[in-house]
Amino acid sequence: MKFDIPSANMVLILSGLSWFFAQLVKGIIQRIVNGSFSLEQFLASGGMPSSHSALVTCCAISIGAYYGFDSGLFALALLFAIVVMYDACHVRKSSGEQALLLNDLLRYLSEHQGEQPTEQELKVVLGHTTLQVFFGALLGLTVALAGLWLFT
Repeated sequence: MKFDIPSANMVLILSGLSWFFAQLVKGIIQRIVNGSFSLEQFLASGGMPSSHSALVTCCAISIGAYYGFDSGLFALALLFAIVVMYDACHVRKSSGEQALLLNDLLRYLSEHQGEQPTEQELKVVLGHTTLQVFFGALLGLTVALAGLWLFT
């Protein structure tokens, strides 16, 4: 059974599904490891697999399939995916590690130097490891290929 869904909508639908499946896998892993699952954990960023990588990989592959892998639109989607995955692996991960260290330093100064504690700690967004990004991209590729096979 084939569905007649416009290609632009299909790119959006498949990309959204890849994000959802990545978040679902994260939730299952959290349930197994921690014994609990919450909506907050489901919607959180970071963890295995990278939902950002799944979404942008699925988007790029779907655009390539619908508009041509030699199109400018695919080139733009591919470059966007590379930037997002690089950022998740390097920039966000580094800034999260720095936030952890700064929070520790501020706590230490507050406890040992009599400094006033800050009202609020820095938000720690740890980003992803290379492996988490790889499996997110693999999930995005899988969803794109399965969706294209089912719906085109």
